[in-house]
Amino acid sequence: MSGALRPDASAQRSTRPAPLDALPPKLCRDLSILFSDIDDTLTTNGMLPESSYGALWDLARAGIRVVPVTGRPAGWCDHIARMWPVAGVVGENGAFYYAYDRERRLMTRRQVPSEPGSASGREKLARAAARVLREVPGTAVAADQPFRVSDFAIDYCEDVPPLSQQGVDEICRILSEEGVHFKVSSIHVNFWLGSFDKLSGVRLYLSGEAIGTLEDMAEQTLFIGDSPNDEPLFAGFAHSIAVGNLRRFLPRLIHMPEFLTESDSAEGFREAADAILAKRARPQ
Repeated sequence: MSGALRPDASAQRSTRPAPLDALPPKLCRDLSILFSDIDDTLTTNGMLPESSYGALWDLARAGIRVVPVTGRPAGWCDHIARMWPVAGVVGENGAFYYAYDRERRLMTRRQVPSEPGSASGREKLARAAARVLREVPGTAVAADQPFRVSDFAIDYCEDVPPLSQQGVDEICRILSEEGVHFKVSSIHVNFWLGSFDKLSGVRLYLSGEAIGTLEDMAEQTLFIGDSPNDEPLFAGFAHSIAVGNLRRFLPRLIHMPEFLTESDSAEGFREAADAILAKRARPQ
């Protein structure tokens, strides 16, 4: 297969993702880096279960580097980069990446330059958050907000009763009017100033770690996710998987993942990891 990545790698895909059985064995053998969402992909109901955490270790032992790509905050990402069997982590929807060298005991931190570091930028985000809380009952500032460096997160389902789709759409309408970038995850609506997203964060990681471009690595990389804020990665990666709980979002997506697991959330991640490892072990 060609290593070149189309500008929109999902452009010629079926309108529906294929079952995981269709995952090519050659892709699994050549796989170097698996990029993965965290919430409701590696986790289920807010917990990281043994099944998916064990899968991270199994993938690492097979020589596959795993890099979480998440909307979670900088404070969490420092812990993940240090404590999990991962090669790095892209955080706050692409604002930065962290990678910890365990032999040298050295953390690499690279951040996209953006407005939020300024007082005016933070004030603009805070005003947008205040308006959402005022106009959309049942929302709250996410509990992990104190650990963020680049964005704000509105909780619509993690520590508050789940908001209706109409309520989530109202949050998005307000943020659009406020002139900020935003993405809907399975638990939060994250918003920020600047042009970064999860895909640009992956590119930052690949360049910062001197691995190559995403185009160069098209047949050696794979992304797995679960929600609309993963859509830039479904579009940008030559190969992608979604866990089964993405099904409820499919009507709202333009760019589809290439494959879909039967199981939801963490069990879906385990299912994908098992399929990758089984096909990787097959003789050519």
